[in-house]
Amino acid sequence: MRLGVYDAVLHDRSLAEAVEVVAGLGLTGLEVNTGGFLPAVHVPGMDDVLESDTARDDYLGTFEGTGVQLAGLNCNGNPLHPDPAIGPAHAEDVRRSIRLASRLGQDRVVTMSGLPAAETGSTRPTWVVNAWNSRDLDVLEHQWSLAVPFWRELDALARDLDVKVALELHPQNLVFNSATVVELVERAGTTHVGVELDASHLFWQQMDPVAVVRHLGPLVLHAAAKDVRVNPETAALHGVLDNRFRRLSPDEPRTNLGGDEWANEWPRPAAWDFVALGKGHDVAFWAEWLRALAEVDADMWVNIEHEDVELGRVEGLEAAAAVLLEADRSLEESPR
Repeated sequence: MRLGVYDAVLHDRSLAEAVEVVAGLGLTGLEVNTGGFLPAVHVPGMDDVLESDTARDDYLGTFEGTGVQLAGLNCNGNPLHPDPAIGPAHAEDVRRSIRLASRLGQDRVVTMSGLPAAETGSTRPTWVVNAWNSRDLDVLEHQWSLAVPFWRELDALARDLDVKVALELHPQNLVFNSATVVELVERAGTTHVGVELDASHLFWQQMDPVAVVRHLGPLVLHAAAKDVRVNPETAALHGVLDNRFRRLSPDEPRTNLGGDEWANEWPRPAAWDFVALGKGHDVAFWAEWLRALAEVDADMWVNIEHEDVELGRVEGLEAAAAVLLEADRSLEESPR
């Protein structure tokens, strides 16, 4: 497998410095954010790169001789958001990222499926978690009626440019599990849309990432290595849909998600937490996960995403890299 890092945790430093960190971890790829919820910190001259061969070559020159290469582009956001201040901008970020990937010799763009409102005229997305009520199926049909033409359009653009779009199976998206991936592909007839297999969001949904990889097979295009630790005592009381988030005030550090939407503070104590690899699942698990991914594509990029608040930026990457590299070595030593 090809192992790297998603760059969001390294947005506090320059691209060259981020590449140096990745090389120091013994990894060989850097997945770069290009819009959506987060700014394109490591592609500051994106418009120039899209238009100028010199700017493109200068950008790629940052990686030359480092032992680290570009490992995909990422523009996670909500391209189907009904708020005109958010949805169209995120959708254009996806289009632009597909064009940028083609310019940079990349063939993977990571994003999310998006989530519309429950009905025409609303500006607030609605996630149907459990459609036991016929009303909820009506909502889903409305949302699919918006998602299908959008993803047909994006699929055509990706196909024309020989790029594949990998959707993260993330909460508050129309596509968030195995069944909804297949539904999108079948409804829209896509050929260049698949999955970024982020194990973390499967764990808290009580899904098995290894089983999901083997179930979806060639629809798995890219992978994110991030762990989850379920905290039994809290989960026993609040369940994995624990909703005790706190709204952060404007004078507190907070992350803008577009328009006037902001990330909230995680519940304390939480039913589950994002953690570095090894703190939720051991090396043996990650080796089996890598084995399943290799069965689909032995050259797939598997990039660490660090969101463990108990560890510093580089400290967390070091912990995760040690586990991922050990898992990869064990896989090489004991192939089936």
